[in-house]
Amino acid sequence: MSEPSVWQRALRLLARREHSRAELARKLAPHGTPEEIEETLARLERTGLLSDERCARAFVAARAERSGRRLLEMRLRERGLDDALIDEVLDALEAESSEVERASALWRKRFGTPPADAKEWARQARFLAGRGFSPSLVTRLLRDPPEDFTEPFPDTEH
Repeated sequence: MSEPSVWQRALRLLARREHSRAELARKLAPHGTPEEIEETLARLERTGLLSDERCARAFVAARAERSGRRLLEMRLRERGLDDALIDEVLDALEAESSEVERASALWRKRFGTPPADAKEWARQARFLAGRGFSPSLVTRLLRDPPEDFTEPFPDTEH
């Protein structure tokens, strides 16, 4: 059985999930010449099968609920996306739901109660910071946690 062509490999990768142009080029590099890869990428873009914008929007949509802007920005850069596109996609996200709202919802889902002591405060702060929320937002959220706990969260057991 012969090796799959660069085109076939690209289609297989895109069938699994959206990829940025840079990601796809990196994954295809061991399997073809630079000319073959460039030709394949250009053809994919012409046919609408490859789109950096669609890749960025899909990535953000899948992770926005549990990630802050800083982490999303870093992960999009790792995928080789342009800074202007990253800003555009993240600004659109901010227009839908603010980072404060997303951080509050994540905090309520994960913890649900204000930290009782310094150790718990540090644990909650590390969790939120690790999800890419800014230190000032984390501090503000933990100092003045949301008080609307009328609806229990199914994932929170205390």
